[in-house]
Amino acid sequence: MTASLPQTCITEELIEDMRAKAGTELRIDHSINNEEATRLAIAKFTAGIGDPNPLWTDAEHAARSPYGRIVAPPSWVVSVFAGLQFGWPGLGSFHSETTLRFHRPVRLDDRITASCTYLGFDGPRPSRFAEKVVVDQFANTYRNQHDELVAEIDWSVVNFERARAGGSRGAPAEPSRWAEDELRAIEAHVLAEEPRGEKPRAWEDVHIGDQLDALTKGPIGMTDEIAFVAGGGAPIPRLAAHGVALRAYRRHPDWAFRDETTGALEPIYAVHYNRAAANAMGVALAYDVGFQRQCWQIHLLTNWAGDDAWIKRAHAEYRRFVFHGDVVRLSGDVTRKYVDSDGDSCVEVVTTARNQRDEEVMPGLATVVLPNAGSDAPGPVARRLDR
Repeated sequence: MTASLPQTCITEELIEDMRAKAGTELRIDHSINNEEATRLAIAKFTAGIGDPNPLWTDAEHAARSPYGRIVAPPSWVVSVFAGLQFGWPGLGSFHSETTLRFHRPVRLDDRITASCTYLGFDGPRPSRFAEKVVVDQFANTYRNQHDELVAEIDWSVVNFERARAGGSRGAPAEPSRWAEDELRAIEAHVLAEEPRGEKPRAWEDVHIGDQLDALTKGPIGMTDEIAFVAGGGAPIPRLAAHGVALRAYRRHPDWAFRDETTGALEPIYAVHYNRAAANAMGVALAYDVGFQRQCWQIHLLTNWAGDDAWIKRAHAEYRRFVFHGDVVRLSGDVTRKYVDSDGDSCVEVVTTARNQRDEEVMPGLATVVLPNAGSDAPGPVARRLDR
């Protein structure tokens, strides 16, 4: 028995059907994971992305910050709702690009409501991976209990004909093998990483060309993916078991495949921790989640910026897969300083994420607002704490 997923072609009929859906606000209840920013919801998510910043979990530390209490990391909204499977039945899909814009903090016990709109698609267009693809565009919004806009996420998904997929370019046949001394060095880098925390990073003290302190993730393993899911990361739809799952798969057969080893029905999302699922998708090994990887980018930014700063915007493209066994080193460079039209003292940061094969897996660009010692205006956080 070989694992397989439904297959179809990009037809004019399918294109017209999807074109008619553009502008639709989607039903997302089945993909909501968190609604309230409880202490445990924040702690599980930050553990799931490997971010030990005490601003997220230590009440005494957070009380000394400009927030005055525990807050969630900006990326926590992903745990409320990240994305969902929509349309193009029988096609394979990969999350390919995301832009996040953050407007207000999520504070302890805030209640967040998400929405998602399907904007439409680009294509079909040629592709080296699967001959031709269509690229969906989605827009998410997140509002708190006061109906204030907290965050927005624009994200793209590449859809392709599985039968024509040529496999992932340059993918290893097996997970990377690490010598004991290599693992010790990797773990030393991970343990040496520290958030800037309470020491403000002033806008005046930052210069074009400054480098961010690097962040290391890996070797990526199954538990890293499970921890992300357990923290509210992006199961689409929400994971279920036994009869609950079976009834859902009967209603939506494209959501699942039958595992060749166990005979169990597994969700397509299992490509992130199940090799058979990844193979059925046309990829050699299980691989990470796009939103998960971008949470690492935001972890890099908050570590560098400190408690007094604000991450205003973060954009990233998912250029290559991050496979189980890979190690990713994230870093960045300051490329611009300016005061924007909102009066924020901003720095622009180009971020990179490279694996052990020296491949760029996630180029990115971010805008970070820093406290300006030369200004009488409220700081970046205070400006976003009206209540």
